[in-house]
Amino acid sequence: MYKKSARAVAVKSLQTRQAGIQNSMKSTDGVQQGQPSASADVAQIGHEQQEMDEDLKEASEVFNSLFSTRRPKDGWAGLSSGLKSASKGTVAGVASLIAQPIAGAQEGGVKGFFGGLATGVASAVALPVTGICVGAYQVGRGVANSVEAVNSSKAGMQWNQDKREWVFYYLNKDKEEVEELEAALKAAKEDGTTASGDAAKTDLNEKKVKDREYYDLLGVSTNASAGDIKKAYYKEARKCHPDKCPGDPEAAAKFQTLGHAYQILSNEQTRANYDKNGKPESNSADANLADEIDPLIFFAVMFGSHLVEPYVGELWIATTADTMMKDAMQQQQAMDKENMTEEDAAEFLANKTSTEEMLLKQRKREIKCALNLREKIMPFLEAKDENDLAAFKVSLEEEASKIADTSFGATFLVTIGFALQVEGEEFLGFQNTALGMGGHAARWKKTRKNTQNNFKLMGAGINAATTGRKAMKEVEAAQRAMDEKRAQEGVDSDADGEQSGIDEEQAKLAAQKLEETIPALLELAWAINIRDISRTLKNACKKLFTDAEVPMATRIQRAEAIRLVGAEFFSIGKSRGGEKYSVKDAADIKARAEVAVMTTMAKAQGQEVSEDDTEELIKQAKNMRAEMDKGGVNQTEESDTEK
Repeated sequence: MYKKSARAVAVKSLQTRQAGIQNSMKSTDGVQQGQPSASADVAQIGHEQQEMDEDLKEASEVFNSLFSTRRPKDGWAGLSSGLKSASKGTVAGVASLIAQPIAGAQEGGVKGFFGGLATGVASAVALPVTGICVGAYQVGRGVANSVEAVNSSKAGMQWNQDKREWVFYYLNKDKEEVEELEAALKAAKEDGTTASGDAAKTDLNEKKVKDREYYDLLGVSTNASAGDIKKAYYKEARKCHPDKCPGDPEAAAKFQTLGHAYQILSNEQTRANYDKNGKPESNSADANLADEIDPLIFFAVMFGSHLVEPYVGELWIATTADTMMKDAMQQQQAMDKENMTEEDAAEFLANKTSTEEMLLKQRKREIKCALNLREKIMPFLEAKDENDLAAFKVSLEEEASKIADTSFGATFLVTIGFALQVEGEEFLGFQNTALGMGGHAARWKKTRKNTQNNFKLMGAGINAATTGRKAMKEVEAAQRAMDEKRAQEGVDSDADGEQSGIDEEQAKLAAQKLEETIPALLELAWAINIRDISRTLKNACKKLFTDAEVPMATRIQRAEAIRLVGAEFFSIGKSRGGEKYSVKDAADIKARAEVAVMTTMAKAQGQEVSEDDTEELIKQAKNMRAEMDKGGVNQTEESDTEK
């Protein structure tokens, strides 16, 4: 009732106008078609009808933007929606009261001012009343939906925000849906289609390869067997054979490319080489740069995250850097190919990676983490006696100890452990305690921790910005001083020796100031990682605990196992100092950065570099740098003694 009255207020004048148009149309029914005036009247009436429909549509959009009329989940959601509608109506009414007289005065002077004032007063009354009516309507709907919400929640159903209804969640179906969406997205971007133009298949569990173009041409996963590749080739060959596509001038080229892809993938040696090195690239500087710099590898080495990747997936900061770099390279290639202007290129870069694609990547990451956790806790669910449970616990301790031995491993353990433990406690608390008191306690514990992490993130961001600005000012000041010194001494810009010496000194100073900012930047990166990991594991655990493919008893067992994993990880990480992490060790940072760069270049050239190799290289780099620093100190002391 409230909703109908609210819309009536918004479109009353338009409906009156529609009635007048309909009466005019009836008056023309007796006019003969041969009369020119009748045709003009009909055309005018049609034009006015079209304008009226557009006005109705616009009024409806304005109404929906101001007042939320979507179905609320429960009473609390209805109350929230109602308060928002009432507050929006009040704010809109006040804004209209101020804006309408001003707009009227600008258009019609004094007369327009009073006309706008009248309209503003009417809006100031109508809009708040409409907001209150819509708010009361939403509260009533929410209260009415509360019983359904309680029953559906007890049954293990989840509220779908898009469909605004309660549904059962299935983890495996979610995995299949993401694979289909990913394939469709690749096809839409013309970067993931088979030779015949169909969308290429994807698999969340497929192995990583340097390049997957040949797999996409055949429409197979990177895990495909030799038999699957052969079947796919014959299937695609029949579709894109030149004789089957007489109207396609590129059919012969597609068929030839398909045959080449099959030759590479059908041979074990050439397939292994392709998986490792990809297709031979051009010798351009841009291509070489794209090959040598892989942000995913760089950040994995920098943070030592390879052992925890099954739990947290690829870190957001690494994925974002990788996406930005690939888009930048595609932008450069497009500029070279099509002679695009810089403005067009900037627009191309902004639109290349859509929000939809980023959200799909994160959803895929959360599903992979949920599947990995499900596999990890399987021994707990299949345990037959106390010995099996004890063996599971021992395996957790061994894995956690191995992770803790790596750089930043203790911090990873504390972050992952807390997230898993509190998610398990929250689910079990709502299921097993009276009135869900245990669940509310765990949720409060999680909220308090997230608030602390947000404050740390804010502080790290301010510190990084301040440090970077300070370093930039010092470099600029030093550069100005050098320029003034050069001008006073009359240094000729053509004097290569003196000029190169000054430039070298400037570069040295800039490098030194940059190194001083690295700890602050890495501190910010770590704060981002902690927040990213917590959110990812929260959603992954939710998927695992609400999976309707298994009964509630199994879901409770999953939560108990996840809580145990979290407790073991957190305990060992805390004992290794993971709660008080610090990235102030400049020597360690420099060593990790150097090894990270070397590792990305080595892997780009096809060399095998294991995680153990990188850790050993980091230790060697730290020792070498420490010896160099020690030698520099000794030389300084000796020179001071001689003086």
